[in-house]
Amino acid sequence: MIKVLIADDQELIRESLKIVLGANEDMEVTGIAENGEEVLSQIKKEKPDVILMDIRMPGIDGVECTRLVKEKYPNIYIIVLTTFDDDEYIFGALKYGASGYLLKGISMKNLAEAIRTVVSGKAMINPDITDKVVKLFNHMAQGSYSIQVDNALTEELTKTEWKVIQKIGCGMSNKEIASELALSEGTVRNYLSSVLSKLELRDRTQLGSADRCGQQIHIGARQWEI
Repeated sequence: MIKVLIADDQELIRESLKIVLGANEDMEVTGIAENGEEVLSQIKKEKPDVILMDIRMPGIDGVECTRLVKEKYPNIYIIVLTTFDDDEYIFGALKYGASGYLLKGISMKNLAEAIRTVVSGKAMINPDITDKVVKLFNHMAQGSYSIQVDNALTEELTKTEWKVIQKIGCGMSNKEIASELALSEGTVRNYLSSVLSKLELRDRTQLGSADRCGQQIHIGARQWEI
């Protein structure tokens, strides 16, 4: 049974999600909260597996609450569910460890599937904002960032996944990557989600640096030829 905590400052949304998600046989809504303070309080009592986190809430907002939760409870999965697709919110939520970022237009069926997906250890990002996530990777690749992940995790990356990371470092969009690698845009999104999952970017999003569209990817102390 997947235990879900719903955090949203709008009562109608909280109660609606509680009813709909509670109808799934493998899910139980164990608590609801209208702000970050209540989330932190509820966690101590309910011990949820997943938190559906709104972004704009009074007091402690969703981004800051994500940071606080992941620092103290790293095994709790957080899915941001919001109407806002601002870069600042997306980057902040992923940086602090959110496993997913979804927009509230998502169907209830797909939301339930997203919850199951993140519990299985994968990342879930709304297709409408995937390009923004690529932009995040581009920003990090062009800065002075380095990937801080366990070297063992990188062993799971396939050759194609490395190529996708390289193309992101070159500043390419999903469409451009798809064309360059003879893939569909949907397949590129799947690879991006796979990279997020394999490098455990739900807990850290320092994807790292690619040297200006060159042929080298640097991860920790390791260097990879593409």
